Amino acid sequence: MTSLTTSVTSAKHLLPLAAEQKSADVTDWAARLGWVAGLLLFIAFVYWLMRQGWRWRGSLQSALPELPTAPDSPGEPVLRMTGRYHGSTTAGQWLDRIVAHGLGVRSRAELTLTDAGLAVVRPGAADFFVPAGQLREARLDKGIAGKVLTEGGLLIVTWSHGDTLIDSGFRSDRSAEHADWVEALNAAVEGAGAVRTAAGETAGPPNHLSTTTKEGPAR
Repeated sequence: MTSLTTSVTSAKHLLPLAAEQKSADVTDWAARLGWVAGLLLFIAFVYWLMRQGWRWRGSLQSALPELPTAPDSPGEPVLRMTGRYHGSTTAGQWLDRIVAHGLGVRSRAELTLTDAGLAVVRPGAADFFVPAGQLREARLDKGIAGKVLTEGGLLIVTWSHGDTLIDSGFRSDRSAEHADWVEALNAAVEGAGAVRTAAGETAGPPNHLSTTTKEGPAR
């Protein structure tokens, strides 16, 4: 009888404790849900600001003409490459990203160099073509559009489009190919330059699209 009385008394003490613990658990979940909701709202706000900035930059670059497309018969390939497209900037200014016409979208890329120029095929993004006469330079570098890789990890192609000089950055799936691409592209630039000289044309247009004066990474 005494044991039964003791058990009942213990149960009476434990019930309020259990109820209090349950209440505390509910309160903790409410706080956590509120914190998660606040974090999600903050992330959504940051994302919205980024999109607004992207649209604002695109409106500043609205004078950039539509990107050229590859001709029906570009000729036999000189080189092919698969890899990634890391973005485009105003030439010589690695943080001044160009976003107009989809150039700001990073993507996979397939490059084909022919006598007609450089074709860039981008699954899920806008393709574009750089005619041989608009190629200006190729080099190895480590950064473009805020993306930094190892020294020489990026193939940078400089080309003219409208009144703008553009740097576009690519990374091959086989980085050992980069040197061959630099050599072949610069040979194409020299060949096109000789044609322009014979025709009495200038080397290329000035740059009118710059929105920053920040310099690129040390080369």
